[in-house]
Amino acid sequence: MLDVAVDTRDRTDDTVRTLLISRAEEAHRLANWILHDPAAAEDAVQEAALMAWDRRHSLRNLETFNAWFNKILVNACRQELRRRARRPVLSETDLTVDDGQGRLPVRDELARAIAILSPDEQIVVALRFGRDLTVPQIAAEAGMAEGTVKSRLHYALEHLRGALDAERRAEETIR
Repeated sequence: MLDVAVDTRDRTDDTVRTLLISRAEEAHRLANWILHDPAAAEDAVQEAALMAWDRRHSLRNLETFNAWFNKILVNACRQELRRRARRPVLSETDLTVDDGQGRLPVRDELARAIAILSPDEQIVVALRFGRDLTVPQIAAEAGMAEGTVKSRLHYALEHLRGALDAERRAEETIR
């Protein structure tokens, strides 16, 4: 009887390993959208994959793997955002070249505005606009109540508008 349980666990381990590998690219895109840093996103995906592997036996249904893994990944990104908030911030001079249509300055302006959001606000914005998830999907993947997601999304968008308005006013006074 024990041999059958070990055999089932081995097959489950192989399936989890395959699922983790197959989700790597999409997980990196999500983490990069949340963290705005490809290297930090890669680290977060690796950390999430290791945590998922360690917790693989808590996964009750392989059909819910994506939501289960995304929750782990979002939490890894949240931890990274909180670590960043505790570190001193060094300002960088962005030497990007305009694409001729003004898209890079707008993207950079938005990235700076997103960076001032709280980690939880950054996560709901990334899931909503980066992954185009609905409120119930965000709630499931982030492990939050739908009302909490709606509230955080509402306040995040208010904070983004305020930050973008402030930056535009500052640019106008410089000119």
